[in-house]
Amino acid sequence: MSESSVLCSELPAAAGKVGRITLNLESTLNSLNLEMVNLLQAQLDAWRDDPTIAAVFIDGAGEKAFCAGGDVQALYASAIASPGGPCDYAETFFAREYRMNYDLHTYPKPVICWGHGIVMGGGLGVMAGCSHRIVTERTRIAMPEVTIALFPDVGGSWFLNHMPGNAGEFLALTGASINATDAIYTGIADRFIGSEHKQAVIDALCKQGWSASNEENDGLVRSVLRPFAEQCIGTWPAGQVEPHMASITALCDGDNVHQVIDNITGLETEDPWLAKARDGLAHGSKLAASWIHRQLWETRHASLLEVFQAEIQLATTVVRHPEFAEGVRALLIDKDRKPSWSYAASRDVPGSVLDSFFTAPWDSNPLADLSRGE
Repeated sequence: MSESSVLCSELPAAAGKVGRITLNLESTLNSLNLEMVNLLQAQLDAWRDDPTIAAVFIDGAGEKAFCAGGDVQALYASAIASPGGPCDYAETFFAREYRMNYDLHTYPKPVICWGHGIVMGGGLGVMAGCSHRIVTERTRIAMPEVTIALFPDVGGSWFLNHMPGNAGEFLALTGASINATDAIYTGIADRFIGSEHKQAVIDALCKQGWSASNEENDGLVRSVLRPFAEQCIGTWPAGQVEPHMASITALCDGDNVHQVIDNITGLETEDPWLAKARDGLAHGSKLAASWIHRQLWETRHASLLEVFQAEIQLATTVVRHPEFAEGVRALLIDKDRKPSWSYAASRDVPGSVLDSFFTAPWDSNPLADLSRGE
C-alpha cells in the first residue's frame, strides 16, 4: 500500500498531545490536490473537537518544499475537459481548499506551520492561515499566478491587502519571489528559526504541560518558539521588499492599473530583484494582471469571510476562461514559454470582459455557508 499523501500523528506531551500533519508528496514538492485538501480538512475537524489535542504542527516532507502550490496540471485537465465550464474537479478543489484555508485562519487551537523551502500558491494559503508561522533560511515564497493567468488566491486578497504600503499589489502583479525576512516584514510569517532546530522545536512542544485553555496554549507555543528565534537573529537573510519600498511605492503610483503596469514593465534597472519582478509582469497575462488588480481593490476593506467568497467567484470564472488553460499549457504542459495571451496590453481588455470575471456564475456562492467566527 502506498503511503498517504498527508501523514497525521498524535505526539504525546507532558500533558495533552500535539497533532502533527505532514504534507507528503515530496515528488511534486507537496503540491496540494483534492485528496490532500480533504484529508487536511478531516483531520482539522477531528482535532478541533478533541480535548486531548492542544496544538497542531504542520510541515512538509523533504527539504525542498513545504508546499509548492496546488496541483495546477489537474486544474488544467479539468479546464480543458469542459471549456466554458462548469469545470467540476477544479471548482470543487477551489471551494474545498478555500474552506480549509478559512478554517485555518479561524481555528481555535494554536497551529504552528514550519514553512521551510518553497512556499507558493496553495502552500502560502496554508501557512498564512496558521497562528504561528515559522520561516527558515531556505524559505522561498512567491505567488506567480500572473504567469499562468490565475490570481493570488487562497486568502491572498486578504494578506496581500494587509501588507505594508503597495507591497502586496507589487508582489501580486509581478509574482516576485521573497524570502524569510520579507515574509516577516510583510506579515505573512511570525518567526525566523534555522532549519537545523526543527526537531528540537518539536521536542520542546512535546515537553509542555498543555492546558484546556486555547489562550494559555497559544502563550506556551510562543514561549517555546521565542528562544529558538532569539538564537537565530543574526542569521536572517537580506530582505528585498523593505529595502525596495521606495521603488515599489513609486512604481505602483499610477492613475489606473494600466499606468501601474506601464511603470513596472517600463522600468530600466540593473537591480536583479526588480528586473526579475518587471519581467514576471511583462511576460504574464495582461488580462490576469487586470483581474488581479481589480480583485485586490474590490476586497481592500473586505472581511476574511467576504474575501474567500469573492475569491471562489473569481477562481470559478477564471478557470472557465481559455486564458488560464493557455497559461498553464505554455509554462507547465508544453513548456514552450510562449503563451498566446488574449490581449497584448491591459488597455486592450474590454470593460465588459473584465466585468464578466466579477459576475457570479451560479445562483448561490459555494462558500455562502462559511460562518465560523473570525
